[in-house]
Amino acid sequence: MTAGKTEATHPRLTRAHCQHLLQQMIRIRRFEEKCAELYTQEKIRGFLHLYIGEEAIAVGVMDALEADDAVLATYREHGHALARGLPMNKVMAEMYGKRDGSSGGRGGSMHIFDAEKRFVGGNAIVGGGLPLAVGLALADRMQGRERVTTCFFGEGAAAEGEFHESMNLATLWKLPVLFVCENNFYAMGTRLDLSESETDIHAKAASYRMPSEAVDGMNIVEVEAAARRAVATVRAGDGPYFLECRTYRFRAHSMFDPQLYRSKDEVKEREKKGPIVRFQGWVLDAGILHQADIDAIEADVAQEIDAAVAFAEASEWEAIETLLDHVGAVP
Repeated sequence: MTAGKTEATHPRLTRAHCQHLLQQMIRIRRFEEKCAELYTQEKIRGFLHLYIGEEAIAVGVMDALEADDAVLATYREHGHALARGLPMNKVMAEMYGKRDGSSGGRGGSMHIFDAEKRFVGGNAIVGGGLPLAVGLALADRMQGRERVTTCFFGEGAAAEGEFHESMNLATLWKLPVLFVCENNFYAMGTRLDLSESETDIHAKAASYRMPSEAVDGMNIVEVEAAARRAVATVRAGDGPYFLECRTYRFRAHSMFDPQLYRSKDEVKEREKKGPIVRFQGWVLDAGILHQADIDAIEADVAQEIDAAVAFAEASEWEAIETLLDHVGAVP
């Protein structure tokens, strides 16, 4: 996280910062790859939606936020959680459904939550986080708190009614919300131009008189710079801001998706322009980092993942006698 109140509107590409950005993206990538492996072993069950290919968005945006800002995400939120600073061992234990997970094992892959980090969590409903973000921002506005609520969602959410309701109310009430659309062009499995007459998602937000822009979601430097500009605008009291980050997920929508809507060749071509490949190549070519630095990052991440898996394996299942805790019913 940045220090102070986000004074800079452009990232400082020092050696330390570049190393941080690359390490965060690699942490997310390797974590997701490990989760896919554990899923095939039935260590992780239920639904699993991987963030592979979209790492630059979570990392770039989180670096523009402060510790007291709120973050809402989607069912593809493991990357957001790690970038926000949730301990990897807690996230992995939650993936297992274990008691020591970030949500006590009750949320699993789609409902990672951490109140201390103000990570309001994932949401299994498409677009479900949008009205929640408006509500949190309204509460901050009414109580005079200088916070920014950031809401991540996919382009599929633009087809939902709550998308339009949220855009309208956020602008109408001048709420401190940063909307981040992770546009991977396929939603669950339908190409964007087959489902939307207007494929520029940020134009939909602009129709509600909200400042909006589209950025290359595969370029972490561009994402962070745009996020810093947007956060500075929102924090200054100028109302909401909309970022459309154009990206591409390299894995299926979920582990059950046969991906019949796109070719393997298309995915391979996109992988050549992935966020880690591009940024790693740039820092090496520029002499900012060297191969030994990258090898050290990979080694550190491998150790962290091994420790997280060991933590999850050692964690206990929730005791049967506590299963009704935190469960309510209306007579």
